Amino acid sequence: MTATTFTLERREDGIAIICMDVPGETMNTLKAAFAEEIRAILDDVRHDSAIKGLVLTSGKEGSFIAGADITMLDQCQTSQDAEALAKAGHAICAEIEALKMPVIAAIHGPCLGGGLELAMACHGRVATDWDKTALGLPEVQLGLLPGSGGTQRLPRLVGIQKALDMMLTGKQLRAKQALKAGLVDDVVPKSVLLEVAIELAKKGKPAHDPKKSIKDKLLEDNGVGRNIVFDQAHKAVVKKTGGHYPAPLKILECVRIGMTDGMAAGLAVEAKNFGELVKTPESKQLRGLFFATTQMKKETGAEGVKPQKVTKAAVLGGGLMGGGIANVTVTKAGIPTRIKDISEQGISHAYKYSYDLLMKKVKRRHLRKSEAQKQMMMLSGDTQYRGFHDVDLVVEAVFEDLDLKHQMVKDVEKYCHPETIFASNTSSLPIGQIAAAAARPENVIGLHYFSPVDKMPLAEIIAHDKTSPQTIATTVAFARRQGKTPIVVKDGAGFYVNRILGLYMNEAAFLVMEGEPVEKLDKALTGFGMPVGPITLLDEVGIDVGAKIAPILEKELGSRFQAPQAFDKLLADGRKGKKSLKGFYLYKDLPKSWNPLKKLPKKPVDESVYGVLGVSPSGRLDSTTLVERTLMQMLNEAARCLDEGIIQSARDGDIGAIFGIGFPPFLGGPFRYMDKLGAKAVVAKLKTFEGQYGERFAPSPLLVKMAEEGTRFYQD
Repeated sequence: MTATTFTLERREDGIAIICMDVPGETMNTLKAAFAEEIRAILDDVRHDSAIKGLVLTSGKEGSFIAGADITMLDQCQTSQDAEALAKAGHAICAEIEALKMPVIAAIHGPCLGGGLELAMACHGRVATDWDKTALGLPEVQLGLLPGSGGTQRLPRLVGIQKALDMMLTGKQLRAKQALKAGLVDDVVPKSVLLEVAIELAKKGKPAHDPKKSIKDKLLEDNGVGRNIVFDQAHKAVVKKTGGHYPAPLKILECVRIGMTDGMAAGLAVEAKNFGELVKTPESKQLRGLFFATTQMKKETGAEGVKPQKVTKAAVLGGGLMGGGIANVTVTKAGIPTRIKDISEQGISHAYKYSYDLLMKKVKRRHLRKSEAQKQMMMLSGDTQYRGFHDVDLVVEAVFEDLDLKHQMVKDVEKYCHPETIFASNTSSLPIGQIAAAAARPENVIGLHYFSPVDKMPLAEIIAHDKTSPQTIATTVAFARRQGKTPIVVKDGAGFYVNRILGLYMNEAAFLVMEGEPVEKLDKALTGFGMPVGPITLLDEVGIDVGAKIAPILEKELGSRFQAPQAFDKLLADGRKGKKSLKGFYLYKDLPKSWNPLKKLPKKPVDESVYGVLGVSPSGRLDSTTLVERTLMQMLNEAARCLDEGIIQSARDGDIGAIFGIGFPPFLGGPFRYMDKLGAKAVVAKLKTFEGQYGERFAPSPLLVKMAEEGTRFYQD
């Protein structure tokens, strides 16, 4: 007999409980096959006069419904097949909504995507105050739109502007935020969730009026005001996406038609748009990225090895990186962390880093003040190695100086227990060279974070030839607990991300030295889909950092990494970028209270930089050439890294580039993009540039071989 997902329990007080529990799964996800089962239960309910109300709940301990099973979408041969899926979802939600008795969703844990759409079709919703209870429609992150009525019901519950904010960004609301927005009717502790939902069902269908301010009512409750809202949203979407992502504009169209022509018209365009989006290359790549990261969560980095539990961690260095690493270790991983710095000021800076971020969450009501204080209590610091005897993992985040790092290794081996892992956050030095000073090299590993640590999702785990499988597995698990997506890479200068980034940034610097205007170059790359231009990125990372890393990469990897003379000239003029408020861009007009953790206001280019570099901006090249010259360097080096075994697979290379440097997700990563272009076309372009600009553009042996054989990185 087939196990059922939905069960119906009748109570003596006239309230029935429908419980969803997908057999064999840790989370509930909606599948097309459930439609008949749901319909049968609803039919049963309709014909039972003893049932006066319904409560929909989950049989899973920590989740309501995490969304729809998106593997269904890969089986859709045409956009009409996908449209039919959306219409099936519409039909089920309409049946629930049309029931004469009140239906209340009792929500504990994630209630996302199709799960929220199902809950919104109910007449009322009660959520728990658990910090993992979250409501949202994140379909846009997969290049899709909510396809089971979400674009129609959400604006009617919370207002147009709030609904657009949620759907266009994939933003999730905590329970109290959902209550304030009008998305749920009550927030209660888990212990009384079912009881409160039952009582709400007994009272009849709750009345809903979107909780809008007077300003929002003036804008949203009349045609003229709504047009202003939609027009402004359209401009914001085009500006943010650069036209690369079709889903946000399709969402906007669904809401606009639904609020102008009525819900039936809105549902019709929602189903049609959903079907079209499923078959777009952008959605295919974003869904592929989702599956790849989901698969990676099951991997330990060392097959067959279980990670050891890290109960206490330490960070060496209280700078921006050290402070950021300590922050995610405490706030995301929940691991007590000791900060060691040579000065009290360094420790104080690290404390302030975490305090500022936590207070921001408290201010936004994402976190209780008591919880923030509790997390701050997990941080401790010292200028000596006191309190290091029971530390399981130490992350070193000091300057890129090999002698200094050797001293750190010796200190950790002296003051910590024999199994303590030494993880270096070096961005360029080979881990084998750092481990050369270790008595226990098997405990030494690279753990490379990206700045700012609290926001950037990637971590590179770098094993040298003596790193033990146990150390790898434990470090991967540690990074994952910090909320990171870790990729395991082979040891070598620059590892993976900084290698592909180094050549990309070098080429951008060559272009500036040839007289290409800074803002034109940055605009060309953001137009391609990069989050920021290469020169803006250089200012953000620090020109001094680039200058320090370049010679290391050149020494270890060869002359193609030789940087133009720009760095020396800029540093001689005191230009380090954002950190010194002097770089390629002007920073002098910043507000006096400027916080380096906050996003910089829009800034103009500092025209005097051209004089320092001894160039005159002329801008001979078109945007396509600017993109191709910088990008081909990145693609070529990515292929080299795969060929040399620096990365284990094209999948890891794509995830590393997307999460580490913001390679456009809609293109799937450098390897997916090379497959789209074809190896033959990539090699031809590289050879053209090699003829024009020299051997730094020589195509990698792997790409040459693939071009000759007509092969691809991915076989799907």
